[in-house]
Amino acid sequence: MTLWNDTFGDQTVGSYIAGDIVEGTGAEVDLVDPATEQPLLAYRDGESGAVDQAVAAAEAAGSTWRGLTASERGRVLWAIGSAVRSNIDGLARLEAQIVGKPIKDAVAETTKVAEMFEYYAGWADKQHGDVIPVPTSHLTYTVREPYGVVAQMTPWNAPVFTAGWQLAPALAAGNTVVLKPSELTPLTSILLARIAEDAGLPKGAVNVIAGFGPTAGNRLVTHPGIAKVVFVGSPETGRLIAAAAGQNLKPCVLELGGKSANIVFDDGDLARSVGGAAGAIFSGAGQSCVAGSRLLVQEKVYGEVIERLSALASSLRQGSPLGVETQVGPIQNRTQLQQISTKVGAALSGGAQAVTGGSRVERPGFFYPPTIIDGVANSDPIAREEVFGPVVVAIPFDSEEEAIALANDTSFGLAGAVWTGSVGRAHRVAAQVRAGTVWVNSYKTINVMAPFGGFGDSGFGRSSGQDGLMEYTQAKAVWVETDDKAATPFGY
Repeated sequence: MTLWNDTFGDQTVGSYIAGDIVEGTGAEVDLVDPATEQPLLAYRDGESGAVDQAVAAAEAAGSTWRGLTASERGRVLWAIGSAVRSNIDGLARLEAQIVGKPIKDAVAETTKVAEMFEYYAGWADKQHGDVIPVPTSHLTYTVREPYGVVAQMTPWNAPVFTAGWQLAPALAAGNTVVLKPSELTPLTSILLARIAEDAGLPKGAVNVIAGFGPTAGNRLVTHPGIAKVVFVGSPETGRLIAAAAGQNLKPCVLELGGKSANIVFDDGDLARSVGGAAGAIFSGAGQSCVAGSRLLVQEKVYGEVIERLSALASSLRQGSPLGVETQVGPIQNRTQLQQISTKVGAALSGGAQAVTGGSRVERPGFFYPPTIIDGVANSDPIAREEVFGPVVVAIPFDSEEEAIALANDTSFGLAGAVWTGSVGRAHRVAAQVRAGTVWVNSYKTINVMAPFGGFGDSGFGRSSGQDGLMEYTQAKAVWVETDDKAATPFGY
């Protein structure tokens, strides 16, 4: 926690509001090292009081932030990106320790945060309206305006990545933000806000709430000063947030879970397909909304693919997140580890077989082995519910039509992939798989330039790209009468 200590010294962890740490007053939140199960630190829930202070700070900072020209805001965002690059090692080490993410993955994700601010820096002065040729004597044009203060709620599996993912477009559009990361992983989000301020962002333009969802999170969603709510997390919590926001007529963006189909045909490069399938589910210990957790394999090569994937899964190195050779780290928290064990145990009790893995590793830390489940129907709970761990279910199929039907037989619609040597098949299948992102002969490539989001239980709205920027603006139409002699409605 060197970077944290260098920045805040021995200050108690708390919410970050208008440039200061504000200690909470609620229940204690205990953070545990997922790799050792040893206590890391404790802090108190910020509750509704911290939210009220943060919204007030964001409202006050809004006039300053929006008072800058668009080009000036762009230069600040670029400076934030440069500052993140200068702090990648420290941010990544803290992220790895708190989340349990292998350090090489944490470095890659933190680097992407710098890219996010740099990308949206270029968009800050390019949010153009349109002139509309209305059939009257008016000059009618549109402008894009920020919402004001937006609430953003991010998960524990990639806190610094998802913070940058949402903060950069919101700020580029001229909004100010109250960000609430998971109570389990607030540290890197707080540090990111401090780094942004040191780079020139006005204090209060980004505030970070450290606290629980039912207390601080609920107040944030329902606060009258919040104009829009953005949530990244589980479908169950997403439904609650959408309902609460709807009661207050607040628009939402929901980026939720997935049960993504990874389709392997028999006419492709099997070595690449197997490597891609392993990365799709086992990287990040499967704690990813786009994890390729349903592996659909054409029957002709089904046995060979499972054999190769099993050998690869068994060879992956689990260990300390800070170890340079670690490929799969621990599950972030005990509750999630227990949920994985319960879901897999139920599947095995129901007749499924574990080709590899299938039970918790007996060692310190919240480790769960890379697991392949065979003998599963697409209708089984393990194939329909998000496990959010390093667990893949393998399902054979016969024809292209069956593969598409299986892929779409889910309530989710976040991502999917197709592995094939046929260009025509690649385009046909990609066009018919109902998901917000479809990869062809690759998996899990994400960049801030492309839109990201899902259908169905995977949520609605889009993050990243120009689409993500537009989520943080609303259109205003301006009608200017150009005919001085034009009649008014009553003829005057």
